[in-house]
Amino acid sequence: MTHVSTFYFSRISGRKIVNDFGIKVGAIRDLVVLLDKDLVRPKIIAIQVKTRDGIKNVDFSNFKIDKIGGQYVFNCNELLDISIEGKETMLLGKNVMDRQLVDMDGRKLVRVNDIRLAILAGNTYMLAVDVGLQGLFRRLGVAKPLMRVLKLFRTTLPSHLILWEDVETVDYGHAGIKLTKDYSNLSKLHPSDLADIIEELDKNTQFAIFSSLDQEKAADVLEELEPNVQKTMIESMALEKAADILEMMPADEVADLLEELREEQAEALLAEMEDEASDEVRELMDYPDHSIGSVMTTDYISFNENNTVEETIAELRRLSPEAEDIYYLYIVDADEKLLGTVSLRDIIVADPKTKLSDIMNRDVISVVDTDKMNTINEIISKYSLMAVPVIDEDEAMVGVVVINDVVFNLLKARRKR
Repeated sequence: MTHVSTFYFSRISGRKIVNDFGIKVGAIRDLVVLLDKDLVRPKIIAIQVKTRDGIKNVDFSNFKIDKIGGQYVFNCNELLDISIEGKETMLLGKNVMDRQLVDMDGRKLVRVNDIRLAILAGNTYMLAVDVGLQGLFRRLGVAKPLMRVLKLFRTTLPSHLILWEDVETVDYGHAGIKLTKDYSNLSKLHPSDLADIIEELDKNTQFAIFSSLDQEKAADVLEELEPNVQKTMIESMALEKAADILEMMPADEVADLLEELREEQAEALLAEMEDEASDEVRELMDYPDHSIGSVMTTDYISFNENNTVEETIAELRRLSPEAEDIYYLYIVDADEKLLGTVSLRDIIVADPKTKLSDIMNRDVISVVDTDKMNTINEIISKYSLMAVPVIDEDEAMVGVVVINDVVFNLLKARRKR
């Protein structure tokens, strides 16, 4: 007989329960865990036991666990009923095994093959989930013989345990999964990582997670999603909420997204958005496909030629722009005509009282908004630029084409071939 300190759910599921005389009194159907915000790990409070009289929840504290001849033996002389009504509980077999979880450390979706439990200070807790091959083969009952064979070839069966506190339940479509923290951990992920995870889920779960995000995070994540998933998210939301989120996105991204929707649906969203935001999007949508105007962004930073370096730095601090918005600072005159560019290096080393007109580079490579896309491809490739300013027929600056958008459109075009 061996004292048990840790065990796997797959090794005890279905096992018989005996009394002190070795007589079977039931069989283990599932384990009930308590989800309490004050507990780091879920605590086992009951065993769902299959008896002659049916299924019942039995107080776990009345059990003793031993290991005899490599097999786990659950001993209980009296199956005491326990009420779990009004408590945040979860069934390990029903609600966790084979479910999808987010590995918060690895930033990806995983499937639970087994569950590791541990006995600590007289209580039993759900310690970790096994998402590796070892957990899968353990459930099939072939892990040990397979590992002995692999040992002959000096290799092992991969095991991948993830501590419960490092995962977040996302399989929303199955009743019974109720976590007090909901999707709070998911919101901490980078928008790109979260978008990758959402794209792998079913539509109901996608929307459940997306709806849990605040507007700013939702806008960032929506921007990263594939067009078909973007369309699903927008169509699943109330018109007012969708419009609020779109207003927080770059106008060029919104224009691309609305192109995927039905015309009447896109028009309804534009009508719901603030006039300034919707007008900006409409202008971009009016450009013909494959024109530079159709892929440019209107999020750029320009300064008047008479601004001083000191004034420029103060304005940049106030705006706190994203990194991609300040590849270059564009200098314009009173009529918004493009005159030149200034690098951040030039700004930093110049005297604070210096005017931008005195330090700007007047030799500017630009493109016209009605030019074909192949024009911008050639320019970025030839001059190794991160962004190119876009002007209209009057030479007024109207936007910027960033290299990221060029690469995206090239890839998009290749996928359509």
